[in-house]
Amino acid sequence: MNKGIFQTTKLKALLLLAGSLFAVSQVTAADTLRVLFLGNSYTEVNNLPQVIANLAVASGDQLIYQSNTPGGQTFQQHCSNSTTLSLIAQGGWDYVVLQEQSQRPSFSDGQVANEVYPYAKKLDSLIHRASPCAKTVFYMTWGYKNGDAGNCPVWPPICTYSGMDSMLYLRYSIMAEDNEAWLSPAGRVRRRVRALNPSIELYAADGSHPTAAGTFAAALSFYTLLYGKDPVANTYNYSLSAGDAGAIKAAAKAVAFDSLSYWRRFDPLPAAGFTATTAGNTVNLANTSMGATAYSWDFGDGSPASAVASPSHTYAASGMYDVCLKAIDGCDTVKLCRKVQIGTVGIGNRGSLTELQVYPNPVTHTLYFKGLKENCDYILYNNIGVRLQQGKLEMGQAALSLQRLPAGLYYLQLLSAEGQGSTVLPVQKQ
Repeated sequence: MNKGIFQTTKLKALLLLAGSLFAVSQVTAADTLRVLFLGNSYTEVNNLPQVIANLAVASGDQLIYQSNTPGGQTFQQHCSNSTTLSLIAQGGWDYVVLQEQSQRPSFSDGQVANEVYPYAKKLDSLIHRASPCAKTVFYMTWGYKNGDAGNCPVWPPICTYSGMDSMLYLRYSIMAEDNEAWLSPAGRVRRRVRALNPSIELYAADGSHPTAAGTFAAALSFYTLLYGKDPVANTYNYSLSAGDAGAIKAAAKAVAFDSLSYWRRFDPLPAAGFTATTAGNTVNLANTSMGATAYSWDFGDGSPASAVASPSHTYAASGMYDVCLKAIDGCDTVKLCRKVQIGTVGIGNRGSLTELQVYPNPVTHTLYFKGLKENCDYILYNNIGVRLQQGKLEMGQAALSLQRLPAGLYYLQLLSAEGQGSTVLPVQKQ
């Protein structure tokens, strides 16, 4: 199975150009990942893998996982744990997550060099022997709430939360670099939440293990890293209030999503990209991908795929088509899909955009439509192309409630009942 991270970027406002009608919007493609989690109670408490799976479902994706997470287990112990070795040997994993015992990576340089790094290397080697195309992901954990009091006398850098957390950040970064692996910045997300939202309790009573909020912060870090999607756009809030969940999502966006290439930097994916121009029923596709060695195009009309880097394709009929590009580099496949309008743009092919009124825009609660000449379907996307809701609008004057959505830029796609025309409108929510 290819390890597709299906990337999306911002929807483009539609241009109505005489003689060259090109309407494009990004399509979020569903992604199914197989992930093995190897760690201890930091992964087991609150069932972190399942929370990640729930986030995936909320964005139309799927996480298939297995785990082995005995309490206090170290990398050294995992290297001889029969369950761990059996799970690794199964092969076929897209990602294998490695989480060390909570204190060990923060210890002195010599101790970490002897007790942590060699076993991280051994696990990584076993993973790639059984699953050559798997990516190892190191789970960067966090400093204890008040530092490591037990080991403070012999290693002062971990006497405080900040000191211990910084050591963990450093050591997990070294492991990711040494093994050309990905890094899930759960500890960094928690650090931001702790600084900006101190009322959100991330720690259980022991000052070490995560509360539900702490687990959610880690889950969002993994969701963002693995699926490459903006956590703020995800509707799943776990067991948290909307306010707390929103604050943690904002932290995950700032730390994980906005610096996604940084956390993946030691084993980067190819970047898929293309632009399209149309002339009549022919689309000309210009490939702007980077880091890929092969390509596969799906034109969305049932015709055979093309391996040409920048092909042209002629459609038998006008309409809106999903054009998808797979950019391939060895084991990695990145897929990007866009909707391309062939033929006349407008609801029902009548060019009704010039007569359609949408107000108020910016909108606070309810968006109103005036001048719709027929019933139509609608799809609402956020600014990175994630589909948020869909439904039907009645001709005449229609209304759409956006009250529950956070402030931001959205794109509203209107489609004729026959599916022959489409218009996309930018909507600013206050």
